[in-house]
Amino acid sequence: MKNILILVLSALGAGCYAQPDTEVYLLDVDRLDGKIRLMNPRNISNNEGYDNQPSFYDDFTIVYSSTRNGQTDIAQYDLKTGKTSWLIDTTVGSEYSPSRIPNSNAISAIRLDTTGHQRLYRYAISEGKSEEILKDLKVGYHLWYSPDILVTSVLVDNRMDLVISNLKDGTNYTTQKNVGRALHKIPNTELVSYVSKEDKIWKLKSLHPITGATETIMPLPERTNDICWLPDTTLLLPDGKTIHMVDPVKGASEVLYQFQEKAVHRISRMAISPDGKHLAIVSETAPATVVQKQVESFNAEDLDAFAACYSEDVAVLNFPSDTLYTGNENLWAGYKRYFENNPKTTVEVVTRIEIGNIVIDEEIVSKSGRTSRQAAIYEVNNGKIASMNFVHENKPIENASAIVDKQLEAYNARDIDAFLATYSNDIKLFRYPNRLTDEGQEALRKGYEDFFARTPDLNCEIKNRIQIGNKVIDEEYLTIKGTSYSAVAIYEIENGKISKVTFIQ
Repeated sequence: MKNILILVLSALGAGCYAQPDTEVYLLDVDRLDGKIRLMNPRNISNNEGYDNQPSFYDDFTIVYSSTRNGQTDIAQYDLKTGKTSWLIDTTVGSEYSPSRIPNSNAISAIRLDTTGHQRLYRYAISEGKSEEILKDLKVGYHLWYSPDILVTSVLVDNRMDLVISNLKDGTNYTTQKNVGRALHKIPNTELVSYVSKEDKIWKLKSLHPITGATETIMPLPERTNDICWLPDTTLLLPDGKTIHMVDPVKGASEVLYQFQEKAVHRISRMAISPDGKHLAIVSETAPATVVQKQVESFNAEDLDAFAACYSEDVAVLNFPSDTLYTGNENLWAGYKRYFENNPKTTVEVVTRIEIGNIVIDEEIVSKSGRTSRQAAIYEVNNGKIASMNFVHENKPIENASAIVDKQLEAYNARDIDAFLATYSNDIKLFRYPNRLTDEGQEALRKGYEDFFARTPDLNCEIKNRIQIGNKVIDEEYLTIKGTSYSAVAIYEIENGKISKVTFIQ
């Protein structure tokens, strides 16, 4: 969006920070020739806002948390009819993490009241009544082991602890400090699994809620918060747009499913139906969707909707790392003044590049009958824009693309001398946004000469290109030893040579 150099730093509020936009997807689980397959992904929530924490009430019913009228209520999706209905309508707060109570038609859910009071409640759906289940525990997530025993992740200070609660005798026993949110029964056993965060490397562990015995099942990939067990004890782990299938005993892993849909970005929570025929997953809204929403909000001069697209601690910069300001309050205040002084300013996106959680837009800004071009690099985390980095037309160079094309030709020909000839003597290579990785022609030769020799199928194609001033931003499709990759390279041209390259991968 339009760069604001002068800010009003007064403490004008941007309103409360909404939870990230997420959606609930449903997939069919099938077996063909003994192999598990996931098929037919569809969005079953289709609702702007927070749709999350799915749980199967039975084989054909999913309950989940969903945004409605500014708060989070419990929705119910019928797999047979494809229809959604609302189960709970609480006016004093929001409900999260619904789960069916064993041997009952009632459900349990965590209620966060408008007063900040957070407890686990029982909801008798047919009667419209609710009551606290655990009066003294601030439950974050819960699992019913039996009608009388609950395994919960309880909020304590800035962490969660694993607690076993016996409803018959009213006891609560903490078995471990610092655990994750994923609590699941392990099929064909008397155990439940949880994520231990005690050590630097997180581990998936088992717990026997009766004896209290725990064992390590396996170490988890970095920052893995969510897992799911299939009925045959196959373990599912999400990783971005991919679901991996893991044998926890043998340690073998393979890709089970990779989403091709652009709307699916980062998979988190997963739940399997009791009969094992359906899998529910949660996906963050794709970064491009978040960015497009803030473009439309900007053009509509809807300040609250615009600011809601950004994280609480958003950073706004000039490329590569010149920080203009940080914080949603500062963004809100600055754009309030901008809209007042520059009414009817619009932005048109003419080129969009997407890679991982980063979106790069080439934008034409129309203001007071004049237009200007810029690029904006948006980094999106947890459904919010965490940083916005502007690239301006400060040093226009007509033939900037020509030198980049020349180095691309040499790259594909694996001609090291011709390749190096396109770079300045003091060339610098960076990882976005500004981590220096190599400097100078000698380092460049050392890094690429052997790489060229070992990669006979090396090829790079340009999918999209944005040129802003002396900078050329290329979306590249690379083939290296039979494997394809996507990357973005930001080339900076000085005196007819490439002086800096910043890579985004």
